[in-house]
Amino acid sequence: MTQQELPSAIANIVESSQTPDALFSALLPAVGEFLQSDRCFLYLHNPQTNLGRVAFCWVRTPDIPTVYNEDWAAQPPTLPDEDPMFAAALRAEPSIFVEDVETADSQVLNREFEQENFGHRALIHAHIRQDGQLWGILQPCIFSHPRIWTEYERGVINNLVEKITPFTVSYVKSAFD
Repeated sequence: MTQQELPSAIANIVESSQTPDALFSALLPAVGEFLQSDRCFLYLHNPQTNLGRVAFCWVRTPDIPTVYNEDWAAQPPTLPDEDPMFAAALRAEPSIFVEDVETADSQVLNREFEQENFGHRALIHAHIRQDGQLWGILQPCIFSHPRIWTEYERGVINNLVEKITPFTVSYVKSAFD
């Protein structure tokens, strides 16, 4: 697949942001609006220490639950067994586009785990990876109904992930310097 050009609002943020903090703070609302999602968060992961945190989260309305972690925390050792999408991310596999949590293949996601921990109905599990390692997951989602992700949207997200990878790696590394 050829790289899908980013929508101008997102491209402007990526091109003009000087720091990872500025980029991610501006980017999540723009991605949320572009996809008409209810929530968009960025999970950051240090592949050397296996510590992670959700440092940035945007929600469309106050009734949507926010996902945020103030501190870096170790991942439960059972997480890859409980969450096939996280296991796929750790293996640095391509991003996952889930149109309906209720009907998705159990090899792709654990419906009970998703309902219990996130509550969304459709989502993108966009893996930010470099050199075969997981550095983050960008996760836009919809709560009330299934959502078909178009080829255009998939291309934009895959292109965006590639463009924000250096910022993500820099952010994670700087947190542990």
